[in-house]
Amino acid sequence: MRSDVLPPALPAFDTLDPAAALAHLKATLESQRTRVKALSEHRNPTWETLVEPLDDVSDALSNAWGPISHLFSVTSTPEWRAAHDEGQPLITDFWLELSQSEALCEAYKAIAAREDFAALSPTRQKIVNDALRDFTLSGIGLPADDKARYKALSMALSEKASKFESQLMDAVEAYGLHITDAQRLTGMPESAQQRARAKAKAKNLDGWWIGLDFPSFDAVITYVDDRDLRETLYTAWVTRASDQGPLAGKFDNGPLMLEILKLRQQKAELLGFAHPAALSLETKMAESVEQVEAFLLDLAQRARPRAQAEWDALQAFARELGGPETLMPWDAAYYGEKLKDRELGLSDEVLKPYFPVTQVIQGLFDLVESLYGVRIEPIAGISTWHADVTTYAVRHANGEITGLFYLDPYARDQKRGGAWMDECLGRHRRDHDLQVPVAYLVCNFTPPHGDEPGLLTHDEVTTLFHEFGHGLHHLLTQVDEAGAAGIRGVEWDAVELPSQFMENWCYHPETLKRFARHYQTGEPLPEALIDQLTRARTWQSGLSTVRQVEFALFDLRLHRDPPADTAGVLALLEQVRDEVAVTRPPAFNRMPWSFSHIFAGGYAAGYYSYKWAEVLSADAFAAFEESDFDPQTGQRFRDAILARGGSAPAIDLFTEFRGRAPEPDALLRHSGLLAA
Repeated sequence: MRSDVLPPALPAFDTLDPAAALAHLKATLESQRTRVKALSEHRNPTWETLVEPLDDVSDALSNAWGPISHLFSVTSTPEWRAAHDEGQPLITDFWLELSQSEALCEAYKAIAAREDFAALSPTRQKIVNDALRDFTLSGIGLPADDKARYKALSMALSEKASKFESQLMDAVEAYGLHITDAQRLTGMPESAQQRARAKAKAKNLDGWWIGLDFPSFDAVITYVDDRDLRETLYTAWVTRASDQGPLAGKFDNGPLMLEILKLRQQKAELLGFAHPAALSLETKMAESVEQVEAFLLDLAQRARPRAQAEWDALQAFARELGGPETLMPWDAAYYGEKLKDRELGLSDEVLKPYFPVTQVIQGLFDLVESLYGVRIEPIAGISTWHADVTTYAVRHANGEITGLFYLDPYARDQKRGGAWMDECLGRHRRDHDLQVPVAYLVCNFTPPHGDEPGLLTHDEVTTLFHEFGHGLHHLLTQVDEAGAAGIRGVEWDAVELPSQFMENWCYHPETLKRFARHYQTGEPLPEALIDQLTRARTWQSGLSTVRQVEFALFDLRLHRDPPADTAGVLALLEQVRDEVAVTRPPAFNRMPWSFSHIFAGGYAAGYYSYKWAEVLSADAFAAFEESDFDPQTGQRFRDAILARGGSAPAIDLFTEFRGRAPEPDALLRHSGLLAA
C-alpha cells in the first residue's frame, strides 16, 4: 500500500509535540463548538443534516484528543502527562455539553418523529434511539441546577479516574529491588536474569534490578526459589498505590476510590437510580443486578468444590516437596508451576521456546486469514511512537483495504501495564468516501534480549489472541454509520465476545501446529505437549473461575451499596470471599486500590462482562466444533458478529449466527465444570 493513499487523519507520531498537540486540541474544541451550535439551530433536521455532521465533529475531536490520550498510556513522559492532565477536563467538558444540549436532543426527537423515520435502515434507527437513551442518561430532563450538578459530577469523575491510573503508574515506576547476590535469583530463567541485569546496567548498577512491570514480577513469583524474595515482590505488587507496603501512603488511591464511589452514587441518584449498578446496566445485555448476581453465584457454586480440591492438592504437593505447611499467596504460582509440570509435563519454560513473539504474531495472522478470507500485510510509511511498533493493513480477498492497525508488543518504562485495543480511527462512509478503521493493539510482553527473541508464555499467547479479537471487531466492521461501526453501540457485556472467542484457538491442536515451533531448531511443538496443553485448559479452572467471580461480585456489590470508607470496602471484599473464595490473601492485600478496570476504565459494575461474554464466546466456538471447523462457519461468524458491530442488539446478532439463544453448556465443558 502506497503512503499517498493512507488515511489523512493518521497521527504524525514521529513529529508530535505535547505542547503543539494540546494547542491543536484547544483550537479544535473552539471550532467544533461553533459547528455544533450551527447544527443545533437547523430547523428541519435529518440524518444527513444532523447525525452525519455530528459524526464529523466526533471525528475531529477524536483526531485531536486520541493521540494525547494514547501517548499518555504508551509513552507517559512528564510532558505527555501534563498535556493529558490539562486536556482531559477540556474534552470531558465538551462531550458533557453535547450530551446535555436540549437543542440537539430536540433535533434527534424530531428525526425520530418524522414520517420517513421508518424508512431509515434499522441501523440508523438504532443509532437515533440509542442517542435519545443516552441523552436521558446524561440528565437532559433534569432541572437546570441538577443538570449543572450532573456536569460537575461527571467532570470530577473524569479527573479522579485519570488520577487513579496516574498514581498506579507512578507507584509501579517508583518501586524497584536492587539484587547483588545471585543466589537470591536461583530458579529464575536465565532470560529473565539477563533482562534484570540489563535494567541494573541502565541504572549504572551492578547485579540485577527487579521492578513491578509484569514480566519482572512474574519471573520472581513463578520461578524464584527464595521464598522471602517472592514474598517481598508479592507484597509490593498487591499494595501498589495504597496505604500498605513498601511505598505506603505515597501514591495512595484509597481516598480517590472512595470519592469515585461517592460521586457515582450521587450521579445515579440524580438520574433516578437507586445505585450506580442499576445505572450501569441500562446500556448492557443483562436485565438487572439480581440477574447478574444469580449468574455469578451459580458459576461460583459449580466451581467452588473443584477449586477447593485444586487448592488442597496444591498444598499437599507443596508439603511433599518440603514446602510450607500452609501455602501463602506468594507460594501459589511457584508450586503451581511445578505441579503443572509434574501432572501435565508442562511448564512455561518448556513452552516458551515454541512461542517466539514474531512467530506467534504470524500464526495469529494466518489463522485470521483462513477464518475470514482477509490478508494481513506489513505496511510502510506510517510514523509510530516507538521503534518496537509495527503497522499492518488488513485487506479483503479482492485487495481492498478494510482496516489498519499498530502493534506495540513489548513492556518498557513509562508504559501502562496490561494489554488493550483502542480506536485510532473509526469507520464511516460519506457517499463514495470511506474512512477505514484504524486500531491500536498494545501488550506488555518480555522484549527480545541479545540473540534471544521475545518468548511468550501460553497465557501471553492467549492475551495476544484476545486483544486481536477486539481489533477484528473494530477492523472487520462493514457498518458505514460511525455510531454503530466496530465496537461502537455494542452492549458492554457483549463487547468481550470476539476477544474471548479468539482465545479458544490457543488450545486448538491444528492451529497450534501451524505456528508453535522452537525458535532455535524449528521443530514443531510435539504432539505430546499439544495434548498436555489442551488438557491444561481445565487445569485449576475451579480456582481461576472463583477468582474471576470474586472480582465481578465485588465490583457489582461495591456499586450496588458503595461503602463510606476503606474499612467498608475491605469488609465487603471479605464478605464476597466468604461466599465464593477458597483462599484468603493477607490483611495487607489492597487489590481494590489497583483495580483500574473499575476505577479508571469502563468496567464499573460491569466486570461480570468477562464471564457473561465467555458464555457467548464458548457457545460460538462450539458452532465451529459442531461443524468440524467448516470454513463457512468462519464466514458466518464474520458476517453476523464481526461485520455488524453495534447495528443491532447483541442478542439478535448472536441468535442469527447460532440459530438459537446462547447456552452455558459449552463454557462449562471448556472449563471442566460440567461434572462439578
